[in-house]
Amino acid sequence: MPSLDLPILVTGATGYVGSRLRRRLEADGRRVRCLTRRQTGLALRAGEATEIVEGDVLNGESLGRALVGVESAYYLIHSMGSGRDFEDQDRTGARNFGCAARRAGVRRIIYLGGLGHGQDLSPHLRSRHEVGEILRESGVPVLELRASIVIGSGSLSFELIRALVERLPVMITPRWVDVEGQPIAVDDLLAYLVAALDVPLAESRVVEIGGADRVTYGDLMREYAHQRGLRRTMIRVPVLTPRLSSLWLGLVTPLYARVGRKLIESIKHPSIVRDTSALEVFRVRPRGNREAIAAAIRNEDREIAESRWYDAFSAAGEGRNWGEVRFGNRLVDSRERDIDVGPKQAFAPIRRIGGENGWYAYNWLWRLRGFLDLLVGGVGMRRGRPEPDELHVGDALDFWRVEVYEPDRLLRLAAEMKLPGRAWLEFEVVPREHGATIRQTALFDPVGLSGLVYWYGLYPLHRLVFSGMVEGIVKAATDQAGSGRSMSEV
Repeated sequence: MPSLDLPILVTGATGYVGSRLRRRLEADGRRVRCLTRRQTGLALRAGEATEIVEGDVLNGESLGRALVGVESAYYLIHSMGSGRDFEDQDRTGARNFGCAARRAGVRRIIYLGGLGHGQDLSPHLRSRHEVGEILRESGVPVLELRASIVIGSGSLSFELIRALVERLPVMITPRWVDVEGQPIAVDDLLAYLVAALDVPLAESRVVEIGGADRVTYGDLMREYAHQRGLRRTMIRVPVLTPRLSSLWLGLVTPLYARVGRKLIESIKHPSIVRDTSALEVFRVRPRGNREAIAAAIRNEDREIAESRWYDAFSAAGEGRNWGEVRFGNRLVDSRERDIDVGPKQAFAPIRRIGGENGWYAYNWLWRLRGFLDLLVGGVGMRRGRPEPDELHVGDALDFWRVEVYEPDRLLRLAAEMKLPGRAWLEFEVVPREHGATIRQTALFDPVGLSGLVYWYGLYPLHRLVFSGMVEGIVKAATDQAGSGRSMSEV
């Protein structure tokens, strides 16, 4: 068991698995050190006690400081998204890290690899296995966990499945859709990674891990569609090869095209667990396919409710207004305005929004939207609001309902109109020097193709309304503050 006083090094700490592992270790009270090429972005998200060291596994000389005093190190790096030379970069990075770890006296490396068998592996899987071999050649004991498809909001495999099912009512499915895998929920994967710190490791070993069920990509698509309430038809064809289907994937899901193509090309053999020793070595009992997908959808709601996604965009150097950003499955329109009044005064118009007070811009369009909602059996705008100047969690507010309310800071409304998806409207006031920032965010979780058509079809109108609304809120707050100052001076 590693000493709690010694740092645990996490490489790849800004990646999908690495960022979640870092948070898990921080929550467990472990002393965490992260290796990153750029310190700035990670510093905004890491815990206060977490140490961040700049370095790059492609530059062996930069690794020494990160490994000082480390007994256990996670290697969660692969270069699949970097281009055609990703295999060479993977070799170089693993060789540099293994040598630096040996010189620093590291006693174990925990490496997350890919699950696959046979000689005719894809370049992606072949590289993942080769990295494990190179790390073992360093002489440092390596515990390599080989995992199949990872199911979790944000994972490449899950996002590809989601994009295909959400966008295509009828899918032409190639043969690889029937290849079996043993998908593992990201929470179960993290449980294995954390437990790997305490597994006795006299010499290197490979452990295969997977979920409780053996299923195909087609099974995953059908289960996701079922849980989202979507009807999907799959037509199987024998001629669409992984190579051709990967090119088609780039048209349907361009966001994941570059790495998604490599992933699709790797689906030639089943990625199932043949060596079941993980059940003897670990106490982890992974969940099945249905529970993993349900957890991914449920956790996405929680992560979005708890996170401040716009901080991540700001750290990446993006602008302060976003109208077509994806956050998980959600589409986001967010706008910020600085105002030279205090948070309480800035929040006052937000507290009174809706009902007879209106929505600060294009009220006739809001009434038209309510009328159309009534025509299709919705609640429309007839409910108004219970009090003109106060709000409470659970209050009806026109065709919204108050989901979160923190006086003078936060109001989140959940839509109750008829929609091809779920929608939220959030207002937040953040104090700043000599004033406050008003942040207005609309989020939409589209269900199926109709949800995407709804969002993008109405986006020009939404942009007009949302932009006018935040400007109206700023004007109302400024006018009220000016009126208050004039009265106090009389």
